[in-house]
Amino acid sequence: MIALGCDHGGLELKKTIIEYLESKNIEYKDYGTYTDESCDYPVYGKAVANAIVNGECEKGILICGTGIGISIAANKVKGIRAALCHDVFSAKATREHNNSNILAMGARVIGPGLALEIVKAFLETEFSNDERHIRRINMIED
Repeated sequence: MIALGCDHGGLELKKTIIEYLESKNIEYKDYGTYTDESCDYPVYGKAVANAIVNGECEKGILICGTGIGISIAANKVKGIRAALCHDVFSAKATREHNNSNILAMGARVIGPGLALEIVKAFLETEFSNDERHIRRINMIED
């Protein structure tokens, strides 16, 4: 199950991602926002992060205008490794090396086509389980 969340700046891109997930029969839960009225991104960043640490969802996708604020908010939740990615290489690397559990993107930074390629890479890439990466993740978590 994928947890989705965005602020008003990410609403249209979130809709595009939902269409993609539905076309691939990937289950998701939408934690909002649902309108384009101005709202506070930390609410949605923390809702998605809490859904992951509570075991409701396996991974998350967060979107705001830049992806910066919403990723910072999510990373305040213990056990979350939210990675801001605006290219496919970074999306793959953060899964392989950091076992990131949330992908953050900026809707005002990238277009929908690239965003979908990034989502695909993030969701399909597995953690490497290399000892060095496990050691580093443990250092982050401590």
